[in-house]
Amino acid sequence: MRFVVGYLATPGGADAVALGVRFARTLGAELDLCMVLPPDRVAPSIKPVGDFEQHLAAQAQEWLAEAAATVPDDVTVRTHVRIDDSSADGLIQEAARVEADMIIVGGAGGGLAGSYSLGSVVNGLLHSAPLPVAVAPRGTRNSTVDRVHEATCAIGERDGADVLLDTAVRYSLAAGTPLRLVSLVALDPTFGVLRADGDAVRQRALAHAEAVLESAKAELPDGFPVTSTIVEGTTVEDAVGKLDWQDGDLIMVGSSRLSAPRRLFLGSTAAKMLRVLDVPMVVVPRDQLGRDDLP
Repeated sequence: MRFVVGYLATPGGADAVALGVRFARTLGAELDLCMVLPPDRVAPSIKPVGDFEQHLAAQAQEWLAEAAATVPDDVTVRTHVRIDDSSADGLIQEAARVEADMIIVGGAGGGLAGSYSLGSVVNGLLHSAPLPVAVAPRGTRNSTVDRVHEATCAIGERDGADVLLDTAVRYSLAAGTPLRLVSLVALDPTFGVLRADGDAVRQRALAHAEAVLESAKAELPDGFPVTSTIVEGTTVEDAVGKLDWQDGDLIMVGSSRLSAPRRLFLGSTAAKMLRVLDVPMVVVPRDQLGRDDLP
């Protein structure tokens, strides 16, 4: 198992590395720290002073070496520099090249959103990546937690929910971490016609939660720690805020129904969760992606 960490020599980059280490230790994975640089855009009519691209690549290698030095010895780490017009596309291409299972990035960028502030690169990945993307909230680098303690899966009834559940089950089984299934179906537009009837909403949510729990149990060994809960609230933020979170938790969400097949598209519900959460979020594409499908 390999994870590509999109690195910048910034606090957000350090957050991404810290989350990568946490995931690597939990799952026995290897890390590939990658910096994506823009190509040299010097006009042909202008004589460049030295080799700008080579100089920038050397500086990137130095930054990557410093970042790799912070990775504990029990985690295998490699570093890569890639030249690409788009940082998001460059990370996707690098993930394809090394056959990575996930891309990990830091949420500290532009555009404040709670403990996250998603910049253009992270936004690009969350709206186009063909494999799961994990986003580290601001300050992850300061945490003393070295492994994931519990995975929460926020699951509804939209297309792709079965893929999200399967991914969460496989992750928890591989990591040996408890799995908490959270139903936000009362907030799902699918049930808009029932919103005026609170009891009907709760009954529908309860039936859904029980079905999801049984489905998960069928894929997990007897006695594996898996629970299911229903969260109600006037808004997504209100509902998610009622859940108990500990340092070392993570949340897994599915891609929007608007996403293209086998591509991420951060949905409105997940985006609202980002405003109030301070735990890592893993966004999973709607469809399973095989190696042959990577770009």
